[in-house]
Amino acid sequence: MSDVDRQHAEAERRFSEAVLAKTGDSILTETLRGHEPIKEWTHVPEDDAFDPDSGAQWFYHCHPREGAAEELTEHGHFHCFLRPEGRDGPIHHLIALSVDAYGRPLQFFTVNQWVVGDDWLPAEETIQLLPRFDAHLAQPGYLVNRWLTAMIRLHEDQIAELIRARDAVLDEQQGDEDPRERRTLEVLSVLPLEG
Repeated sequence: MSDVDRQHAEAERRFSEAVLAKTGDSILTETLRGHEPIKEWTHVPEDDAFDPDSGAQWFYHCHPREGAAEELTEHGHFHCFLRPEGRDGPIHHLIALSVDAYGRPLQFFTVNQWVVGDDWLPAEETIQLLPRFDAHLAQPGYLVNRWLTAMIRLHEDQIAELIRARDAVLDEQQGDEDPRERRTLEVLSVLPLEG
């Protein structure tokens, strides 16, 4: 990614957050607008956000709370995909991005195939899809779409390493069972984000 592209993505991220902050909103409140209270495992938006031009697709959801300490950390996460052949074509999970209850990003992470049931691609083929993720839509929230695109752009190199680490974890697995179906392997690689 060029310095100009990085600067543009950073400006878009900051702009989205600043505009929402003017009304006391955040990426999370804008994502959940009209969907509160959010139910565990429910996709927001219900049919996922999908950009027919780029093939970018995403949804937000949260998991059941396991304890009070968890409330202070992740609220939920965005799952980001790409459908290079359109809505009816194969779907490839790129990355997930967790946020706290204030919409602040906490970490990027990869998941095993059984978690999202996508059309699996090896690391290098998945990485080639990253620059194509461009959610340029008015709904469910223009600023959320641009923010999510900017976050992926800003961290594209680190996300590529996470995807390579995802495959390395699976390559290390032994046994007769396909490691992509092994329920004990859910989150495969993580990149914590700082403030």
